[in-house]
Amino acid sequence: MKNISSIRVRFIIEGLGEAEGRLIRFLSPRTVDALVRNLPLEGRAALMKGGLYFPVPIKLGVEKAKRIVEGGALAYWPMGGALCIFYENAKPYSPVNHVGEIVKNLEIFRKVETGTKITMEKA
Repeated sequence: MKNISSIRVRFIIEGLGEAEGRLIRFLSPRTVDALVRNLPLEGRAALMKGGLYFPVPIKLGVEKAKRIVEGGALAYWPMGGALCIFYENAKPYSPVNHVGEIVKNLEIFRKVETGTKITMEKA
């Protein structure tokens, strides 16, 4: 039986390699469903304190939003319309919807520079 509450995803980081993550439905069901419907997602990275983000073609409001996130968290940033990947504990500029976590190769995201292409697809 397929696990519908956890969706495995792969991140392909241009010139650096890959990382693995999972989207977890119960964290923010509407947001996770919208992300999955739009896979694969692709964008150019922008850096922020403790992580990075890239715009995604989804416009949603806050859903179980958090002001503080832990390293390894995947989140959707409603104010910026972007997917965030946090490689260390952080306090985002505005609340984010926690949607999952990085499960393999989190450290690769520390090497990402502004403008690096990132693709998220189903694993």
